Amino acid sequence: MTSHKSPQTMKPATAAKKLGVYLEATPAEFQEGLVSRDELSALQSDPPEWLLELRRNGPHPRPVVAAKLGVSIAGLARGGVTEALTTEQIDTLMADRPEWLQQERATQAEVRKETVRIKEKNAARRDQPRRPRS
Repeated sequence: MTSHKSPQTMKPATAAKKLGVYLEATPAEFQEGLVSRDELSALQSDPPEWLLELRRNGPHPRPVVAAKLGVSIAGLARGGVTEALTTEQIDTLMADRPEWLQQERATQAEVRKETVRIKEKNAARRDQPRRPRS
């Protein structure tokens, strides 16, 4: 007796997250159905025009907006950005450099420096020979 293996599927929200796009901006047929792993792979390897357009111009989900602005998602919220933004809106923010954005970018830079410092410290600790216990 052989069992037929059903393809693994995911909700549209999960697929949109994996594709890095804002779910509400995707076509209705994408939002309404399940997405198989094979379909997701096909979308990643040979994206249709709607996916290319969303990636290029948005609206972009908050994680993508945060990455493009060089801030954290929490930093976006502190700056009052709670909705998806288009590439044009992101470019405008980068050009205008409001105070909150400057502050959040500085905070993010400090976080990155601290992360590197901790990694280096942990690596140095691992590389030190262990002393035998007495």
